[in-house]
Amino acid sequence: MKGICILGATGSIGVSTLDVVGRHPDLYKVVALTANTNIADLYQQCLQHHPAYVVVVNAAKAEEFKAQLVNSPIADITVLTGSDALTEVATLDAVDSVMAAIVGAAGLLPSLAAAKAGKTVLLANKEALVMSGDLFMQAVTDSGAELLPIDSEHNAIFQCMPAGYKTGDANKQVRRILLTASGGPFRQMPLELLPNVTPAQAVAHPNWDMGKKISVDSATMMNKGLEMIEACLLFNMEPEQIQIVIHPQSVIHSMVDYVDGTVLAQMGNPDMRIPIAHSLAWPERFDSGAEPLNIFKVARMDFEEPNFERFPCLRLAYQAIHAGGIMPTVLNAANEIAVEAFLNEQVRFTDIPVIIEKCMDTFTVKPADTLEIILDIDNQARQIAQQLVNQLSPS
Repeated sequence: MKGICILGATGSIGVSTLDVVGRHPDLYKVVALTANTNIADLYQQCLQHHPAYVVVVNAAKAEEFKAQLVNSPIADITVLTGSDALTEVATLDAVDSVMAAIVGAAGLLPSLAAAKAGKTVLLANKEALVMSGDLFMQAVTDSGAELLPIDSEHNAIFQCMPAGYKTGDANKQVRRILLTASGGPFRQMPLELLPNVTPAQAVAHPNWDMGKKISVDSATMMNKGLEMIEACLLFNMEPEQIQIVIHPQSVIHSMVDYVDGTVLAQMGNPDMRIPIAHSLAWPERFDSGAEPLNIFKVARMDFEEPNFERFPCLRLAYQAIHAGGIMPTVLNAANEIAVEAFLNEQVRFTDIPVIIEKCMDTFTVKPADTLEIILDIDNQARQIAQQLVNQLSPS
């Protein structure tokens, strides 16, 4: 049996992971679960999977959770708190695989620690890789860790790569990657209506069940911009080799174009249990619990090029990866602040790319070759983005 640590257990990816793991109790043992504040769901997960360790990042909620465990069937669980505890459980000797599913920059340090410790890292946190770039990939190489992508698009690309492919390797047989995107809920909304989009509208994704932040990123297509940057790193390709394709049905999860003209596509229902099960079972396969694809029900598949006027966040992502160095870190940090402000109704939907671009304009490109530099730039960018939010917020 393999021991698994799930970073971000109460989020959508964490919940789906536990669903898949629960179908294969003879193959996986849950060693550690982590959450920030959602201790109600965490408690139910612990009752079912009985991990040895739990991390509740929020200190007050951790004390509340400990009190709840007293005289319960799971009173023997060790409860830790604080962000440092995330790294502690991600590097435990009993842990073989780490599901890195904490959204945003908060997932960087434990994910990087797992890579340095030589774990099998199931990477669902694209921001960690966008922020740390080559530093993360070098840690994987140096430790001999296995890095398996969980995002449906990157997992699809990985599945379409040549036999024996390892993330981070260049492959001369591959000409380009066709990275698919649903286009989100505003793909056809008149541009003049976008400033009035509400958070409730933005988080109502047409195909996928995701958290609020990722849903907003999908609506702006920053999600696809971050995935493009991640794809460059995971598959050792240039930005010009990554073609973003809007595919509203979300049936083809991405494609790989080979030099001989062959295009391989991975298809399936929009269910995150599919890429999760693929990575957990890799290089074998087992049941994910997802419904089989009914191609007759799909009936048709449409494809279109993205419009940078409608989706300026895509343009900013390409600018960031071309600039290199610290710029992807700045892009990610500014986006997190801008999205949070939008969800809190402090700024408009169309202010998100404005905040990001103005924040990026304040930085001069320099190498992001140490963790200290990355964390410092992340902090600076957040402060600048917050100042921009304050300027745009109605008084």
